[in-house]
Parts: sequence; C-alpha cells; structure tokens
Amino acid sequence: MRIDKYLWCVRYFKTRNIATTACKKGHVRINDAVVKPSRDVYATDKIIVRKNQVQHHLTVLDIPPNRVGAKLVDIYRVDTTPKENFDHLELLKHAKDHYRKQGTGRPTKKDRREIDDYLEDSLDDDQSND
Repeated sequence: MRIDKYLWCVRYFKTRNIATTACKKGHVRINDAVVKPSRDVYATDKIIVRKNQVQHHLTVLDIPPNRVGAKLVDIYRVDTTPKENFDHLELLKHAKDHYRKQGTGRPTKKDRREIDDYLEDSLDDDQSND
C-alpha cells in the first residue's frame, strides 16, 4: 500500500490529498528516509510524520484493507511518539500569548465580538429600564 493511502487509512490525515501533500513537502519519513507519496509501506516499517509541529513516530503492524474506524486503528499501527513532543506543542500554545499582551494594539476579532456583546447587553438593560 502507498504511504499516502496508509496514513489516510489509519486516520493521520483527513484526506488522501493532504497526506500526499505532506509527503511531497518532506514531512513523512520511512526508516529515516524522506519518501514520495508513492512509496510502499510494509509491516515493521518505522514512520515519522510531522503534523502540527509535532513529530509522530509510528510502527506499522499490518496493512489495512481500507480506511478503518478510529477504534480499529491500533490494530494496524503502534504510536511510539515520545511525550516530549506533545510537551513542545503545549509550550507553543503558551508562547502565542506572549506575543500580544491583552489590551495592547488593535482589538482582535474576538475582542471586537466581546465589545459588541457588552454594548448590546448594556443597550438591552437600558431599554428594559424604560
């Protein structure tokens, strides 16, 4: 089975086209070698997939006949991703708050919605008092 189809079958990518694009960009490795989307996958292959700034480490156990349900994914692969990779993702989430302090610069879309909701609530309160 092709690597792009395998990653789609075991639900690492939502569509096969996204899996193909990831292979072309060099985000997928088999046995530490960057691969093309057409590369075949065999049992015992070690796959590294870079997705959302996290490197997922997989070991292929078996080849699925087609896309499998989420509960059946563990039959076809073993996820050996180190916990440190997910800790790195958590640090990135906290780092985003560092770049823009609350109340500085132009309001974001979320800030504008909160302001609009606040103003609508205050107008509703004034009308109910009349």
